[in-house]
Amino acid sequence: MKLQDGWLTDVRQVPSSHCNARPDNEAPSLLVIHNISLPPGEFGGPWIDRLFTGTLPADAHPYFAEIAALRVAAHCLIRRDGEIVQYVSFDQRAWHAGVSQFEGRENCNDFSIGIELEGTDSDPYTEAQYRALQRVTQLLLQHYPLTPSRITGHSDIAPQRKTDPGPAFDWDYYKQLLTQQQS
Repeated sequence: MKLQDGWLTDVRQVPSSHCNARPDNEAPSLLVIHNISLPPGEFGGPWIDRLFTGTLPADAHPYFAEIAALRVAAHCLIRRDGEIVQYVSFDQRAWHAGVSQFEGRENCNDFSIGIELEGTDSDPYTEAQYRALQRVTQLLLQHYPLTPSRITGHSDIAPQRKTDPGPAFDWDYYKQLLTQQQS
């Protein structure tokens, strides 16, 4: 896997229009980890792709009526089996963080990359997901002004609104994987 014009090579690409240009001279310097499952608590299926591309049918599930009109997308999704799907170039501003703040700076979408893990706050993430997240993170650390200290959860930048990636996400294990890879 490599990075070319903000896109990962050798991953499934499902381009989303739920993005726009970053502010002038703004490179991503924050990585935000999220989780998502659609319908809530269910894994697999086409629904995350459909949400992030604005084609989620409101009548396909009762929950979808609440979210079908949202214009949101993360840069990437990592499915339970470790498959990586990219929706937005890392060079673009994906609409993933919403109202947010990091180290006193608001509008985290301006300067962040959002990666969704297919999961819930309470279901353990898979080894395949941690390994895929490690690979993507290492690549991002090489190409953007990111550091391990600037990797955070959605819950940390929007604590009144969000809880993801939740207590099931093993931050210590993820950071250990990053350290092992770097040494």
